[in-house]
This record gives sequence, C-alpha cells and structure tokens, in this order.
Amino acid sequence: QVQLVESGGGLVQAGGSLRLSCAASGRTLTSYAMAWFRHTPGKEREFVAAIRWSGAYYADSVKGRFTISREIPKNTVSLQMDNLKPEDTAVYYCAAAVGAGTLRDPLLYDYWGQGTQVTVSS
Repeated sequence: QVQLVESGGGLVQAGGSLRLSCAASGRTLTSYAMAWFRHTPGKEREFVAAIRWSGAYYADSVKGRFTISREIPKNTVSLQMDNLKPEDTAVYYCAAAVGAGTLRDPLLYDYWGQGTQVTVSS
C-alpha cells in the first residue's frame, strides 16, 4: 500500500511560481510511474505531467512552464510551476501507477493523494 500526501499549494499572482511536493510512504517510488493531475469544478480531471523510467511528459498547456522531478532519496515527486496563469487554478493531485499504460489516463493510476489547492489571481 502506498500513501501519497501533497503539499505546497497556495495563492499566487499570475506570473508567479509555486512548487508542489508529493511525499510517499509505504513503498519506494522508484519503479512507479508518477504523475500530477488537476481538477476544477465542472471539468474532468486533467493530466498535467508524469515521470517514469523513460522520461518526463507534459500536457501541452503546461509545457515549458512546469517541471516534474523525482527525488529518490526523499521518496518524493515535485512539480515546479513557473509563469503561472489564472487558468492553472485547480486542485492538484499526485498519483502513482504500478503498471504500464497511457500516462495521461487517470485510470492507469493505483494511488492518489488528497489534493492541494492552487489559486492564481490575475
């Protein structure tokens, strides 16, 4: 069993930065695909970024602004978010997948955190 806990959300002005962290307990994350998704009311959960042995992958809407990274000794995954826009406002979720599959598909993921709110003001 894996437990994921996100932190680092908050309120920031447009153009600012935030760094989200996802701390895992229960197992080491090395062999898992890890991802960040986001959700706003009235919309489906949206893929943001993922990382696995083959590299890092991003949604077109965040490419060049967000960076996902894995800190193996700390068993954490982070999402550095720069040049934030009001449309980035959402609850951000960390997720972990045991098996292989389409990283953008939330159904791939076995474990989810509780989410952290990110609000970007204009």
